[in-house]
Amino acid sequence: MCSLAPSDSFIPMRAEYREEPCRSALNRVSGMRFPWSLNPYMGCAHRCTFCYVRAFERRADRPSDDRYGTSIRVKVNIASVLRQELTRPSWTRETVVIGAATDPYQPAEGRYRLTRACLVELAVARTPLGIITRGPLVQRDLDVLQDASRRAKASVSFSVPTLDERVWRTTEPGTPPPRARLAALAKLVAGGVRVEVAIAPILPGISDHPEQLAAVVRAARDAGACGIWAGVVHLRPGTREHFLEHLARDWPEERARYETLFARGAYLPAAFTTPITDRVAALKREHEIADRRAIRLAPPPQAEQLELGWG
Repeated sequence: MCSLAPSDSFIPMRAEYREEPCRSALNRVSGMRFPWSLNPYMGCAHRCTFCYVRAFERRADRPSDDRYGTSIRVKVNIASVLRQELTRPSWTRETVVIGAATDPYQPAEGRYRLTRACLVELAVARTPLGIITRGPLVQRDLDVLQDASRRAKASVSFSVPTLDERVWRTTEPGTPPPRARLAALAKLVAGGVRVEVAIAPILPGISDHPEQLAAVVRAARDAGACGIWAGVVHLRPGTREHFLEHLARDWPEERARYETLFARGAYLPAAFTTPITDRVAALKREHEIADRRAIRLAPPPQAEQLELGWG
């Protein structure tokens, strides 16, 4: 067990890291757009107030409040376990997404390099992969991502919910600045890697103003994003209580509205969310977001691959 100092001045709290081996690396996923997930770490030092993983923590009888993110499990043997799983005769090279439950490029990755090690194994096994992250550290692994992209389909999705500094600092207290993520995106795209921007989660009344959404789309276009998609926040038990508690402190005028919006469930009705996502889709068309890579790394055309399908 060890404690790592923050890698950025934006991270006000130290986290305790528990080095524990794992028995399995790949997790079968249901109800998502991809069949397998991989998480080198459990728990996330980014501590976003809206994080949906808090709901999973509560169901597992683990802290979902402000204690979440202060203790991180480090799966120190995950790369070797992954190698064994990828060499099984039953493995059919289905898409693996890294970071669905915890950011694979949170500060611990700078020391442990487990995400990088897993990328190497996936590339060797010619397995299609996707990464979801808020961490600019992913640009360190450009060389591995280039190799993976030549062997199978590989892509990165940067979460950039907003460029509004107050919203970012308040709701994503442990994350690097959004523009640092976009700078990393530009470097990856220049290196031939496919990278998209996810404007998610969008917070009604807080980060859904037209000018806020337009600012993200314009910045994504300037950075060279190959695609963009959006999603509105959902609040399951565990996440709901934590988010509303912080909302009462930071945007007290929105507390009652959110309680009403989410009174009947974790997800808002399509009649409410569709106009927001439609607005992003219109901005995507207006700013002509498309794959403009000068170099497009891809596997040989005869290789059969699976589409990741972000949204």
